[in-house]
Amino acid sequence: VAAESAVKGFLTDYYCTSESWSVRTSAQRVLEATNSWLHSQTRSQYAYDRDRGYVCTLSALVIKSTTGHIFHVGDSRIYRLRGNQLHQLTFDHSLQWELRASGQLPPGSDIAATVPKNVITRSLGPNANVQIDLEGPFPIELGDVYLLCSDGLTGRVEDHELGPIMGALPPEEAARVLVDLANLRGGPDNCT
Repeated sequence: VAAESAVKGFLTDYYCTSESWSVRTSAQRVLEATNSWLHSQTRSQYAYDRDRGYVCTLSALVIKSTTGHIFHVGDSRIYRLRGNQLHQLTFDHSLQWELRASGQLPPGSDIAATVPKNVITRSLGPNANVQIDLEGPFPIELGDVYLLCSDGLTGRVEDHELGPIMGALPPEEAARVLVDLANLRGGPDNCT
């Protein structure tokens, strides 16, 4: 319910306001309103159960003319394949990623294996206010291929596998193959 509400809110409300405001302002206001609604629903329905509620991650890519803008909160990801180079354009808002980024979690160390990958530090809904990453504008080039995906996909399909599949298949087929591959490998989380 949370993810569906966030997507519908972003798509509907963004396009209703994007003509009068800048891309960044429109998206920021829509996502803040979405967060506020999810938070109020959680507080009213699950006030005594902190493990339940209306919570989701969101990664959105808005392409306007020849530029792109990214709006991101959580551990869903956005990738860009340009030529043969795959780049992750978002930063996971997870405990493991943030510890790595701050230098407190060296790759390959014994402690790295003990920090869970699924502890999210930011998402829509659990708190009254949320910090949303706003990136852009950045240039869109002819031939760029973008992948927006949940952690259910990236938890089972490695980055080095994404690029070749994205580059070899039409987008709809590549998406289907990536989801099927994640599910064949166990698919314990939702995969979109």
